[in-house]
Amino acid sequence: MGELGVGIGWRSEIDLTVERMPGIDFVEVVAENIHHDHLPESLRVLLDRGIPVLPHAVSLSLGGADPVDGARIDHLAAVTDALGAPMASDHVCFVRAGGLDSGHLMPVPRTRDALDVLTANVKTAQAALGVPLALENIAALLRWPDEELTEAQFLTELVERTGCLLLVDVANMWANGRNLGQDPADLLDGLPLDRIAYVHVAGGVERDGVYHDTHAHPVPSGVLEVLRELCSRVRPPGVLLERDDLYPTDSALLAELEAIRGVLAATA
Repeated sequence: MGELGVGIGWRSEIDLTVERMPGIDFVEVVAENIHHDHLPESLRVLLDRGIPVLPHAVSLSLGGADPVDGARIDHLAAVTDALGAPMASDHVCFVRAGGLDSGHLMPVPRTRDALDVLTANVKTAQAALGVPLALENIAALLRWPDEELTEAQFLTELVERTGCLLLVDVANMWANGRNLGQDPADLLDGLPLDRIAYVHVAGGVERDGVYHDTHAHPVPSGVLEVLRELCSRVRPPGVLLERDDLYPTDSALLAELEAIRGVLAATA
């Protein structure tokens, strides 16, 4: 993929902030929050400036055993087309099962059977999109028993079988390191880093000994350290800051973006 640079997640609550923020190379929008026929004016302003706007879905449930909802894929495809986006993304997860919606991104069991289901669903989505699909590693508070593959093996085989890209979330890696004892460096060592579409950075908070990837708190230094580990191995096409709630001042957001740029400069 081409060079994206440093970006930020566009949210309606900070639309004017993002519009006037200097040095933004690209933005990402939650696909389910917009409609292809009525793009927010703020996104049109950014598009008119030539800033790429990438749709990021949260509801395809590609890792679920239930059939993929064609309407959700069609929505993502329509939004992708309306934005003129060079790619779209979702997560390696499921959100629905047995007619119930979890309201959260749930981890996929790392088994051969689950990988077969995920692969088939990803190929269904890819056929409808017409642009590359990037899939993101998630933060999890649990591990399914009887795992047959490590996360690196699972994601690598998914890439090999589908040709998808990876949206590498270093904040999720750090969260899983804190909560599940998974070493982010080991995961980075096992991933096909040449398939990275771009990288997510986000903040969180620890409560009662559990780290929560909230996207509503400052980015911890440990997350930036995982970004540094990744950048020491490969130059990612882009790095994007996510913030979904408890929005800070513009200067605080700019400081977090500058910290990201600092890691990129130090590892160039």
